[in-house]
Amino acid sequence: MHIRDIATAEYFTSRDGCRLSELLHPKNDPDFSMDMSLCHCILGPGEATVPHHLARQTEVYYILSGEGKMHIGAEEAKILPGQTVPVPPGAVQWIANTGTGDLIFLAICQPQWREADEVIGE
Repeated sequence: MHIRDIATAEYFTSRDGCRLSELLHPKNDPDFSMDMSLCHCILGPGEATVPHHLARQTEVYYILSGEGKMHIGAEEAKILPGQTVPVPPGAVQWIANTGTGDLIFLAICQPQWREADEVIGE
């Protein structure tokens, strides 16, 4: 059985500027064999990721708390807790925290997120 506790998770800042913890990722646990990854992500008030795209992954954002604005290509929309936003492979994307508290969300990638597949800039 594979159980990760967010209370003991380690975080790092990704190249797009988001603080995240890889809760599920095959590279971190050889017993987790699914070709997907799940990250717990945090953006502080006024913070935003830089425009980027994933070369081969479909990514789904699930908003847990806070509020923000999601940008995909030329589209943008307000995002709130309980909402999901799918991002197709190759789509330029970025997310901004427009609230007064942390914007906390899950990022699910399939196939698994790899830093080598993340392209910074448009």
